[in-house]
Amino acid sequence: MDLGLRGRRALVTGASKGIGLASAEALAAEDCDLILVSRTAADLEAAQARLRAAHQVQVTVRALDISASASIDALAAEFQDIDILVNNAGAIPGGSLDEVDEARWRAAWDLKVFGYINMCRRFYALMRARRRGVIVNVIGAAGESPDAAYVAGSTGNAALMALTRALGGAAPSDGLRVVGINPGPILTERLEGLLRKRAQETLGDAERWPETMAAMPFGRAGHVREIGALVAFLASDLSGYTTGTIVTVDGGMASRRKAF
Repeated sequence: MDLGLRGRRALVTGASKGIGLASAEALAAEDCDLILVSRTAADLEAAQARLRAAHQVQVTVRALDISASASIDALAAEFQDIDILVNNAGAIPGGSLDEVDEARWRAAWDLKVFGYINMCRRFYALMRARRRGVIVNVIGAAGESPDAAYVAGSTGNAALMALTRALGGAAPSDGLRVVGINPGPILTERLEGLLRKRAQETLGDAERWPETMAAMPFGRAGHVREIGALVAFLASDLSGYTTGTIVTVDGGMASRRKAF
């Protein structure tokens, strides 16, 4: 399917691996030019080479820490004409209220929660001046299904859901759209590491980690490409009447709740 994105310019954060890289790949396949942002220059350069080899698009990389407002200011000053912003950087640590101390909580929120907020603040204003643009916030299903064992992430994701709905509801007046995606368990390097640890603890063999996904919907975690494809579709004009909406991609887990 041609999404009509040829020649548009997309900035993706957390773009060197996982969902961010999959989103960049899906956009590149639709002939978008890309700005990839993450903290690690080596990973970014590898992603740049991979995308350039597979697609005839421009790929620019910037190794920046999005938790620092100055980094976001620099991005906004350099890339004032982007059509698509994909906020994806940041992973909030697990743990209960007693286990996550203030320093870890603040550091995680500075990157993900305030990172998304500040990226939206700067780039929404630039898009509004041109009356053109789409922001896609990749958030996380814990925001709608809170878990006390993931309290910092659940709370942060819920805040970003509210941000997305508030901005997305007002965006049509500015000629813009703001949408969100709530991935459930997606097979990233981070999730595989957690599953390997679980397999070692429960099965005595880290290599048996695929067996730990048996209870998940369809007997597996989601694929990063499934999120990347949705990012590209939501960013396209084929989804032009979608704003203020958050799409959950969790294999139906949030709909399988039982009263007892």
